[in-house]
Amino acid sequence: MVRLPETQRALIFDQYNGPLEIRNIPIPEPKDDEILVRILYSGICHTDLHVWLGEMESMTTAPLVGGHEGAGEVIEVGAKVRDWKVGDRAGIKLFNNHCLSCEPCKNGYEQNCKASQNYGFTRGGTFQEYLVIRAIDAAKIPSHTNLAEAAPIMCAGVTVYKALKQSEVKPGQTVVLTGAGGGLGSLGIQFAKAMGMRVVAIDNKIKKDHCLELGAEWFVDGFDTENVIKTVIELTDGGAHGVVNLASAKKPMEQTFEYVRENGVIVFVGLPKDSKITLDTSPFIFRGLTLKGSIVGNRADVDEAMDFVARGIVKVPLEKVKLEEVAEVYQRMLDGKINSRCVVDLSF
Repeated sequence: MVRLPETQRALIFDQYNGPLEIRNIPIPEPKDDEILVRILYSGICHTDLHVWLGEMESMTTAPLVGGHEGAGEVIEVGAKVRDWKVGDRAGIKLFNNHCLSCEPCKNGYEQNCKASQNYGFTRGGTFQEYLVIRAIDAAKIPSHTNLAEAAPIMCAGVTVYKALKQSEVKPGQTVVLTGAGGGLGSLGIQFAKAMGMRVVAIDNKIKKDHCLELGAEWFVDGFDTENVIKTVIELTDGGAHGVVNLASAKKPMEQTFEYVRENGVIVFVGLPKDSKITLDTSPFIFRGLTLKGSIVGNRADVDEAMDFVARGIVKVPLEKVKLEEVAEVYQRMLDGKINSRCVVDLSF
């Protein structure tokens, strides 16, 4: 057994939008059905920013250690755990401790289980060096996979992958990704291309080259284009077959209903502060549109998304930062200046 120190470093805020402070806290001990993971990398998700700002107060708690995209190595194994061993690579995702017996769990929607305990929401998350997780909830990471790349798949990767599946866009058909140049979008473009979809990327013009290099077939400036709706319809020869809305803003969400083609599917993922939108129901009904909400995925979705990364088909655009730099990353997110996935490096 590895001899551990008594305490670990963790990034904590005591109140919403309050100071982010690094403190020493105890290292937890795993229960019989849990494993102790040394977190080597933790992705910084846009949701972490929303949590810290207090915009998700009804679903979160404070004080809190944030973060929910962890990847690391198993250090200790609980007495009743049989399918993990010390040295295995493990991923920590947002939703855990599902009951596995309610209707959503039985139907493969464990992310909607009301009994879930959520890292970085209602319990301490991955902005710390060690974390315990129930063995059945941890994600297996193949031994040859880059752990820094694996971390963002625990939320960002599986979120956009699941949303693309929910869009029901078939190979050869078109999908629009709004906010395509951000952390989720950068992965979404690659997943969509790997799944055979043709991608229309919508974002700020400064992210055009980034999106096209990742595999988008078309790029639309969502800010300066005179008529985004007309442009998308023309590019896609009648409208997109599906839309995955990643942009955290009301206007892009409302525009999707007008440039998706008949019988198309719109998937909402982005969480704008003002989440209420205006919907004209008549064309929505007569055109046979479908609107879905999607948040992360189940354990099988995580494994599927990870497989794309493990095989090198999807590359995670990474920027490694220190724990002390998380506040700076949050500000860059607010300024719209992130076009990669920032990952906290805890490996030193």
